Amino acid sequence: MSTPQSSGKSSGMFSPMTMLVLVLVGVISFTGLAVLSAYAPELRKGDDGGGHALSRSSVGFGALSRLLSLMGEPVLTSRGDLPTSAEEGLLVLTPSAGMSPVPLERNDHIGPTLIVLPKWMSTPHPKHRGWVTTLGGNEAGQALSVLPAALRKDLKLNEAGGRRTIRLRRPNGEAFGAPVTIQASRTLTGPGWTPVLLDQNGATVLAMHGDSWTYVLADPDYLDTQGLKTAEGALTAVAMLNLIRDEGSPVVFDVTLHGFKRTRSLMRLILEPPLVGATLVAAALALLAGAQAFARFGPPLRSRRAVALGKAALADNTAGLVRLARREHRMAPLYARLIQASAARAIGAPRGLDELELEAFLDRVSRIVGATHTYSALAERARAASPSDLMAVARDLHTWKQELIRGRQ
Repeated sequence: MSTPQSSGKSSGMFSPMTMLVLVLVGVISFTGLAVLSAYAPELRKGDDGGGHALSRSSVGFGALSRLLSLMGEPVLTSRGDLPTSAEEGLLVLTPSAGMSPVPLERNDHIGPTLIVLPKWMSTPHPKHRGWVTTLGGNEAGQALSVLPAALRKDLKLNEAGGRRTIRLRRPNGEAFGAPVTIQASRTLTGPGWTPVLLDQNGATVLAMHGDSWTYVLADPDYLDTQGLKTAEGALTAVAMLNLIRDEGSPVVFDVTLHGFKRTRSLMRLILEPPLVGATLVAAALALLAGAQAFARFGPPLRSRRAVALGKAALADNTAGLVRLARREHRMAPLYARLIQASAARAIGAPRGLDELELEAFLDRVSRIVGATHTYSALAERARAASPSDLMAVARDLHTWKQELIRGRQ
């Protein structure tokens, strides 16, 4: 019992072009997702209201970084290792209260370091993204806890209540900057510190620890966005940074303390020099292999029986045996005689004719009906046929037979 096969061309649910478009969209989407995931830390704006150089809130330092850039000063927001050009620049650390002590040992930095002590406790604004609402100042112990133990030993942080206008000066009495208004201004006292800037009362606002190039600013309102809301505050902030850095050296704002550190990953490694060339070559090879596979393979073939059944299988097996014996050319004269007998029966040729008489009769009929060939010519071709001529001879014999039958009818 044979299994019935469906006739006609098999049709799939989607066309090849639709499948190609879906594959391309999937590949492009996956590639975009992988690249965005690899560079996600760099793509974060960081405008979360924190006390760092990416924040534009009142307690952030984004305004100072923007001001220096507009003035043409070299500014760098560091998310990881420093480049060689910034090793001798001024490194500005702006830790928040509650953080671990800031690390001062950095192999990639040999220039001065400025630590800005935290002052304000704040909460995100409910209606404006990036804004904050200040809840008051933190305690002196919390502010000093961000310093390493060696720096905060015997160091005290003093606070003056109310809103005051501060006039900074150098230890030699020379006026510095412009008068600025500070809410609850803070100052430092402690042994082992060298005053760099004082207020009008002689209290230390900016100090350097010993002979190290480590500076501590007692009050962040001299540098944060809140302090730069006036021209006097901006002038004083820029003058303060120029005082403790070499002329022309960059100002580096470190934001790794606030979770914006650039992390190393395998995906970033293959997308950056020197491995990006190998990545592009691999992608091109994959694209070419996919194009070749799509162009080479068509619709899937129908599954066939391991052992064929019916007349077709018998004919295939017989043809295989003849081909194996290399006797294909010997079959042409026999096939011509088979076509001759079939055509004679179909047109009603007289019986009792010998081979030559039957051949002459078929030639006369061929000329009468206007056939393309005569049988005698086709028989001669069959007797002289080579293996490469078999298909042409067989096709012409079949055509000749059909022409005789139609002409006779």
